[in-house]
Amino acid sequence: MQKTLARLDSVHQKLIDCVANVDSNLYARSPGEGEWSVGEVVHHLCLVEARVIKELERAIAQPPRRVRFLKRLLPTSIVATRLIRVKAPKGVNPVDAPARDEAIETFNQTRDGLKTLCAAHGKERFRNLVFNHPALGEIDGVATVSFLGYHELRHYKQIREVLRKLGNQ
Repeated sequence: MQKTLARLDSVHQKLIDCVANVDSNLYARSPGEGEWSVGEVVHHLCLVEARVIKELERAIAQPPRRVRFLKRLLPTSIVATRLIRVKAPKGVNPVDAPARDEAIETFNQTRDGLKTLCAAHGKERFRNLVFNHPALGEIDGVATVSFLGYHELRHYKQIREVLRKLGNQ
């Protein structure tokens, strides 16, 4: 789990470094019709992570349960590719994204909450819980934390694309 959390921290820091100094007008600007602004992407990431934490807490409160063996082999790294597009569930669509500094603070607090949850329950407990992902299906808690890192990497790439389209990189 330490390796997964280290990758999570690494991606998170790259993303925060990328957006921390983006002009607030640029941060809120969409590059085109139907495309998310940098602010909306960051808000989406925070919404997803908060929802995942809530679902992990719910799963931890249940008796231990393991994911089927073949499902444990599913690589969560597939989420990082931008070739496959998946429509975000309604509950994690970024409506009314907060300003940059507030969004970064909220996202950092959410990440701290995830790390606290991981530290409190450990890898073995996370291996013995089931998270129902909308696209990946049933995955265990360790794979869920791994998914969050790859999901963030996917959207880090999206943020860089948005900034390029807006002429900032």
